[in-house]
Amino acid sequence: MSLRYAILAILTAAPLTGYETAKRFEGSVGHVWHAPDSQIYPELRRMEAEALVEGREERWGPKGTKTRYYITEAGEAAFRSWMATPLKYAPWRDVAHMQAAYFEWAEPASVRMHLKQHAAHYTEQIAQWSSQIEAIRSHEHPMIAARLERYPAEQHERIVAFKAFAYEGLIRLAQAEVDWARSGLELLEQLDGDAPA
Repeated sequence: MSLRYAILAILTAAPLTGYETAKRFEGSVGHVWHAPDSQIYPELRRMEAEALVEGREERWGPKGTKTRYYITEAGEAAFRSWMATPLKYAPWRDVAHMQAAYFEWAEPASVRMHLKQHAAHYTEQIAQWSSQIEAIRSHEHPMIAARLERYPAEQHERIVAFKAFAYEGLIRLAQAEVDWARSGLELLEQLDGDAPA
């Protein structure tokens, strides 16, 4: 159900076509809520049927048309209601930590490989999210630019601060995963002694 709220969040910045929504999703909210295009388009149609968004046909090219989706008052109300609803946390599922609990069943080389890949993955995420923060703070991120254009100047600081805050949280989580993987490599060396970390 969170997919629709992610889409509504995007549409609070500007009306978009389905294609634009999918592309903006990928470059913004997609960092915190993954959804393939194959889920976004049907959800837009369901949201239109529920009057959360309004699709307006526009000319596209000499003979074609495309639908641009606008968030409705009902959509804004649904989004605000969702924002006021306490979170229901899902049960924890984490393959990397589950495997780590049973590393005694793996060869040291496999353990080392898993931990190095884990650290590399989250190091890459940190770099990606850091660049998002830079684009947000400099107002170069397309979604931030669209939001700042649409909303009054007195709201700009809050808009930018909360977007950066979300990515800062992701970076802290990722850094904890990098640190955990590195401590696992140290543990492996301590337990196996002769194997290089």
